[in-house]
Parts: sequence; C-alpha cells; structure tokens
Amino acid sequence: MAKYDLVGATGCATGVAHTFMAEEALEKAAKNLGYTIKIETHGQTGIENNLTNDEIKEAKAVIVASDIDVGTDRFAGKRLIVVPVARGVKEPEELIKKALTAPIYKDSQAVLSSNSDNISNQKFGNKIYTSLMNGVSHMLPFVVAGGVLIAISFFWGINSADPKSSEYNQFAAMLNTVGSTTMNLMAPVLGAYIAEALAQRTGFVVGLAAGFITFNGGGGFLGAIIGGYLAVFVVKALQKVFAPLPDDKFRGLKSIFLFPVLGVFITGAIMYWLNTPIKAINLGLMSWLKGFENTSPILLGIIVGIMCSTDFGGPVNKAAYVTGTILLAQGNYFFMAGVSAACIQSPLATGFAVLFNPKAYSKSERTAGYVNFLLGSTHITEGAIPFAAKHPLWNIPALMLGSAISSALTYMTHISVPAPHGGFIILPLVNKPFLWVLWILLGAVISGALLALIAGRFAKKEAILAGNTGSSSVDVKAEVQETHNPNDILDINNIKLDVDVNNRDEALKYLADLSVSNHLASDSSKVLASYKTREKEGSTGMTDGFAIPHAQSATIKKSSMLVLKLKHPIDWHSLDGQKIDTVISFLIPQVDSNDHLKYLSNTAKLLTHQDFITELKAANTPQTIKALFSKEQEV
Repeated sequence: MAKYDLVGATGCATGVAHTFMAEEALEKAAKNLGYTIKIETHGQTGIENNLTNDEIKEAKAVIVASDIDVGTDRFAGKRLIVVPVARGVKEPEELIKKALTAPIYKDSQAVLSSNSDNISNQKFGNKIYTSLMNGVSHMLPFVVAGGVLIAISFFWGINSADPKSSEYNQFAAMLNTVGSTTMNLMAPVLGAYIAEALAQRTGFVVGLAAGFITFNGGGGFLGAIIGGYLAVFVVKALQKVFAPLPDDKFRGLKSIFLFPVLGVFITGAIMYWLNTPIKAINLGLMSWLKGFENTSPILLGIIVGIMCSTDFGGPVNKAAYVTGTILLAQGNYFFMAGVSAACIQSPLATGFAVLFNPKAYSKSERTAGYVNFLLGSTHITEGAIPFAAKHPLWNIPALMLGSAISSALTYMTHISVPAPHGGFIILPLVNKPFLWVLWILLGAVISGALLALIAGRFAKKEAILAGNTGSSSVDVKAEVQETHNPNDILDINNIKLDVDVNNRDEALKYLADLSVSNHLASDSSKVLASYKTREKEGSTGMTDGFAIPHAQSATIKKSSMLVLKLKHPIDWHSLDGQKIDTVISFLIPQVDSNDHLKYLSNTAKLLTHQDFITELKAANTPQTIKALFSKEQEV
C-alpha cells in the first residue's frame, strides 16, 4: 500500500474544471515542497482516486478544497483544513503549510477554514455554503440535459410541442416532454441534495419531498433552498427528540418509519403554507429582472458581466448562471443569453491576450491561452482563472469590462438562448447567432487587448527595475529588446551551487573573487567596489528570492553572467522582503554601449514567468541551469 504525506479532496459545483485544476495545483505544490499527496476528486463523472481508510490514517494532514460536501467525518483525528475550491487553485502551497500545522479535527469540533477568524462561525458558514453547492452541483446536469432537449425541440418551431399548432411535430413534442420533465426535477433535486449534505439519507428523502411540494406550489428555486434547509432542521430535531430510544433496538424503526414519515409530514406541511409567500417573491423577482431587460439592458449587462467575471465558475459566477437557468425554466430565454455571453467571453479574452502580446507570457501561459479558445467556445469559464489570479487587481477588472460589454450588447439586441450550456455548440438554437458571436468576440478582443497591455506593463516594469543603474540616459526601448539572450554570456564554469555565504557582502566578495579566478576580470577589489557602489544606489534584490547584482569596471574583460545558488537564503533588502537564495550577476566592461541593459532586462523578463522560476529553483546541476537559459531563447 502506498503511503502519502498528505491526502485531500477537491470538488466544485459543476465538477468540470475547478475540481481538477485544484487537484493539479495541490499535486504540483506538494512536489515542489518535497511531499507526496493523493487527491480524491468529486467531479461530474463521480468520485475518482478514492481515499482508503489506511491512506487517511497514514497521512500527516488532510486538505479539503471543495464547494460541495465530500464527507469530512472520515478525517476525524487528522490535521484538517477545509477551504473553497478556488483557494486550492490559487494558494496550494499556503494550504499545504497550513494543513501541516492545523489543529486535530474531531467530528464534534469545528473545521479550520481560513475565511474568517471565528472558527465556530467558519464551520457553520462553510457547511451552509458547501451544502448549497452540493445541491447546485447535482441540479445542474438536470438543467443542462433538460434545457438542451427542450431547445432542440424548437428546431421544428417554437410551438412544435403544441398539438393545436400548425408547427406540431410528434418527435419534437416527445423531446419537449422529456426535456421539460427533466428540467422540472431541478427544484426537488436541489432541495434533496442540500438536505443530504447535512442530514444524510433521511435528509435526502425529506428534502426531495419538500422540493416537489414547493415546485407544485410555485415556490421554484427559492422554495427548494428553503425546503432543503427546513428538512435539515426538522430531521435534526427529530433525531434529538427520539435520541432516548436505544439504537440497538429502534435504529430500523427510526430510519425507515419515524424519521421519514414525520419528517415529510412536518416539512411538507410547513412548505405547503409557505408556498404562497415564496411564490409571490419568485414572481416579483422574475418581474423585476424582466423589467431590467426591457428598460435597463445596459445596467443589467454590466451587473451580469461583473458577476460572471468575478470568480469564473465560483459562487458569484454561479449565482448569475443559476438565475439564468431558473428564468430559462420559466420560459425566459433572454437572460441566459447575456450570462452565456459573459461566461464565454473571459476565456476567449485570455486567448486573444497571448495572441496580441506573446512575449509578455510564458510558454505554458501561451499554451493555456490557446486552449482557452476551445474551453471558452464550449462555455467553460474556469480557464481564465490562472490569468486573472496573476495580477488580479488589474486583470479581473479588464475581464469584467469585456464581459459587461458582451452581455449588455446581447440584452440590447434581444438575443435569446434557449439552452443553459454548450457555448457555440448551441448556435443553431440562438435566434441571432452571428450577432451573438460578434458581441462575444468584441468583448473578448477588448478584454484581451487590455490583458496584453497589462502583462506587457508588468514585464516592462520588472525589466526596468533590473536594468536601472542610476543613469538618466537609459533608453527604455533598449531595456525590452528581445535580442541579447542571457545564455549568450553564460558559461557553465560561472554557475556555482551550494555557495556558503552568510550575508550580501560575502556573496558580492564571492562573485568578485570568482570573476578573477575564471579570468573574467583582473582585479577583484575593484569589481567588489563596483558591486557595492551599485547596491548603495538601490538594492538589486528582486522578488521570489532572486538578486541581480552587477558590476562595471575597466578591469572586467568581457560581458559575462554568473549564477549562484546559495546554500542558505540571506537578507538582501529585496522588493518583496523575501530572503535571497539565487543570485544572477552581470559583469560589465567599461566600454559597453549599454548592452548590459539588454541582458539585464531580458533576464528580468524571464523572472516574471512562474514556469521559468519553478524550473530554475528546481535545477540542481550547472548543466541543467545552462540548458534552461538556452531553452528560453524567446523571452
């Protein structure tokens, strides 16, 4: 049996992208930190990589990054953290470190969640959220399957299921009936799985009944949520009332008869009387949204666009999406058109961004951007997450703008989309397909252009910081040229590993001595003096543990690059406050024609790409480091 340092589980409301992105991120982070990990995924195809009791027992800690219930009781006695799935994608290393120092979880205790300071509130709030997402994740396949079948029935005409209409078609009527029946299961399934997450099998039964009762009474989606949580309350209350009955004699009676019969009766009676006010609220909400579509399509588009590009498949995005599916079930095909446009736009925008400015992105980012053309075209929004997370305060507003434009234009031109998912696959069902695609592409191009500018700005900023020698005559264009690859001046003999120095001055002296021993300069004292003069002008400590010191002297014979990987991180007054473990130094002849600025800037560009940083940190031989710079000819 394989043993793992850590185990975990991931799951999201749709079970399509976030689930597996979090799995991959945690596996990569664990490998980088020197741990082994096994992740159980809860996706739409079911549970994969199931954790065994022995694997859980042997693990040092457990990480649950999920928006749905994955069953935390089995982790009792282990160090455990529970966070939303998005944090598993964005902060995998931080989660691993926190899990290893988390308190021991017992099923009677609160689960540590980093969303709040109050652990009791964290547990309650997290359970409410995960139970709701559990209901939504099980509901969505019914909505998609039913919605698509209904939409296909419209190929024979909008009234093709009506026997009194001239458009009537028997096959279309059958499709419509099957689709409508499946779609109508939305509320019962939602209520059932909300209750199941908190009250297990009995909760499922009572929640399912509550969902059907509220559906028949017009309570709809809102009624299903209320019914699901009411079922939990009733079941928990019944369990306390009948707790004095010993389980060894009355377990079967309670689980088969008392709890379901009394639970359905009490919950059903309450929902029967609540249906009237809930229906009124539902109708009011539908009327309000319909009024927005007719009187304020631009404002509605802005709201929907911002929601869809806030967390890309997360709870805010899902709130807009679920609202669209509810209205779709009510026969409103316009609202979903704007939601779909906003969701499709964001991943497409990242694809355009890497097309517009490929030099600002790493190879893996460019690949991801191109893949996002496919993901976006099929209404999978999560591919935008890595791009949004890189510079969120800049990139997310840029994506929101494009989403808002696409959504608003869709509402203004009264485009209808009768299916809740599918992206461009459902174009034959859209009333104005070419116009819809045009608005989506327009928003994507605008967001993509902004993303490309932002990426270029940050790459340029890093290059300028690295190339700034205090001279006012620095030419900005020279700093970002793509010629002068650092590999051209890097000799394998100038790469040293496990360098044992205690501070910055010792590191600079080591570099100066190395320059003389490798015949790159003739006077180490003058090289060291140049290094120290440069540091007085401003620290060359960068971010992510890198420093880029450089020396210019008449004793230096030719432009050269030296790379040191330190045995212990040292203080260097870096930009982000981190200690430095990797030093990339440049030796510059007195007559240089600013060539060193080009090498410096291109090196700084490389250090803005996470994949390059990861590979360089992991490299443990001079040959590997030399090959890595050789591979990155295109910055």
